[in-house]
Amino acid sequence: MRITQVLSGALLALGLAAGSAAADSSPSPGASDDGGAPTRAGTSFRTATEIEQGQRATASASTGDYLYWSFPADAGQRPDVRATVKLPDTHGAQTWQLDVYDGLRRRQSCQYGAQTRTAAEGAATVETACVLRTVRAWSEPWANDPLPGTYYVRLTVVNAAPADLGLPVSAEVRVGSKEIGGSAAVDGSLAQPLVPGVSVASDATADPGEDGSVKSAVLSSIEPDGGWSSGWWTDRWVWTGMGGVLAALAGIGGYALTRGTGRPSRVPPGA
Repeated sequence: MRITQVLSGALLALGLAAGSAAADSSPSPGASDDGGAPTRAGTSFRTATEIEQGQRATASASTGDYLYWSFPADAGQRPDVRATVKLPDTHGAQTWQLDVYDGLRRRQSCQYGAQTRTAAEGAATVETACVLRTVRAWSEPWANDPLPGTYYVRLTVVNAAPADLGLPVSAEVRVGSKEIGGSAAVDGSLAQPLVPGVSVASDATADPGEDGSVKSAVLSSIEPDGGWSSGWWTDRWVWTGMGGVLAALAGIGGYALTRGTGRPSRVPPGA
C-alpha cells in the first residue's frame, strides 16, 4: 500500500510539472501588440521591415512592387504567415504570391496553405497563407530544413495585366507560430541563430580595426520572447525524468515484493 501511494504521488507531481512546462512553452493567445505595428514594407532583403510574431503589419504600395518583411522564429516553432491585399475598385484578374525565406535566404516550402491565389476581375481582396515546416535546432549542411533565425516574407503580384501595374494597393501581413514541443527536438544546436550580421560579428571579434580596436557588428534587433533558445530545452527532459523516476520506483517496488520476511530461522525443525 505504501509503495502504491509513493507511485501515485510521484506520477501526480511529474504530471503537474509536465503540464506547467508545456504551458510555459506555448504562446499565450491574444498576446499581440499592434500599438507599434509597422505601416510600411521594405523593397529588398536588406531593407525588409522587422515585425514581431503576433503583430499586424500594413503597407501601401503599387501593383508590381515587391514587399518585404522579416520576423524571428526559434527552434520548435511552426511559423504561420498570412497576407491580405486590398485591390483597387477596378482591375483585371491578378495572381498574388507569398514567399518565405530563411536566414540563409533559401526559399522555404509551405507545409500547407494557399501560397498563390488569383483574384478575379473586380475582386476586393485576395488572401494568401503559408505554414512552414517546424523550425529545427540543427540540421545537416546539405539539408534545406528551417533553422532558428530571421525569416523573410515577400509579397508580390506574379500575373497582372499591364494596365493594372502601378495601381495603388494596401497589404496586411500577420505572422504567428505554434509551439510543437519535444516531438520536433533534435540532437545538436546552432552556435548562433541565422540573423543578419551574425557572420560579420564573428569576423569582427577576430580582426581588429586599423586603430587596434575591435568593432562589433549590429545584429538584427528582433528575437523571440525570452531570447533564442536554440533548442536546449524541450518537454523531452520532463518525460525522460518521469521515465527515470518510474524505473527507480519499479526497482524499489520489485525489491520490496521479492525480499521475503527476512532471514530464515536457525532453530532446527522439531526442536
